[in-house]
Amino acid sequence: MERTDERIRSKPWPGARTEFIATATAPALRVARIGEGTRLLLINGLAPTSRCGSRSCELAAGHEVIAFDLPGMGRSARPRWPIRMPQLAHVVTELLDELGHERLDVLGYSLGGIVAQELAHRALKRVRRLVLCATTPGLPSMPPDPLVVPLMLTPARYWNRQLAELIVPLIAGGRTAREPRILHAGLEKRLVQPPSAVGYLYQLYALSGWSSHAWIRTVRHRALVLHGDRDPVVPLANGRFLAGALPHGRLEVISGAGHLFLLDEPQSVMPALGSFLGSD
Repeated sequence: MERTDERIRSKPWPGARTEFIATATAPALRVARIGEGTRLLLINGLAPTSRCGSRSCELAAGHEVIAFDLPGMGRSARPRWPIRMPQLAHVVTELLDELGHERLDVLGYSLGGIVAQELAHRALKRVRRLVLCATTPGLPSMPPDPLVVPLMLTPARYWNRQLAELIVPLIAGGRTAREPRILHAGLEKRLVQPPSAVGYLYQLYALSGWSSHAWIRTVRHRALVLHGDRDPVVPLANGRFLAGALPHGRLEVISGAGHLFLLDEPQSVMPALGSFLGSD
């Protein structure tokens, strides 16, 4: 049963049909539903809460988007101890169990794309179609721009506007780096509910040392890989590898797009994503 929690009642997510705290998961997760239609699970990236992913819900016309804050982010509880990627995927399966969804489409963005890969590997029957955005197969892979690495190790860009204005364009690339108006609009969402240092560290811990190379070729779901060709965090070579390794993978390259294309220029992927999600 869906519940409305006091923590979300005071600050509802605009556009959400319902918001609630899923308590059957460990830790408890804050969840939002947007729209109606075929179900699409949205798994966001490092640190942004489901509120930051609201823009991407424009892509899901005809879908019911199910978004949630990753453990330790937003209004989701933090695990008592750090957890690894397989455990994080298990938390997602617990969420699907609580929601009563046996099988649905999954869209994973950046770190969320890694969670989505792990979910498709460990709970393959729960995933119908797989969309991987701006993500990586893990070690070994084409590394980020060397300037980006130390900037990604700190959540300072979520705490201080001046630092965010300096750091985010370097990390994001693409339209966020080119257009100050887009950068500042994104900062408004980014600074609303910054992650804690511990919660951010837990996400980095789950990511560290992870790899799908040993099993990615066994993930036989129909898969769409979306990737910008100006991504400083996850170079395009990673998307090319994933699309080639997935038995039923297809790559769509977004020209001039950076790491945040699903947020700063969602219209650039609407045709490809809509066609993929609308197919049988």
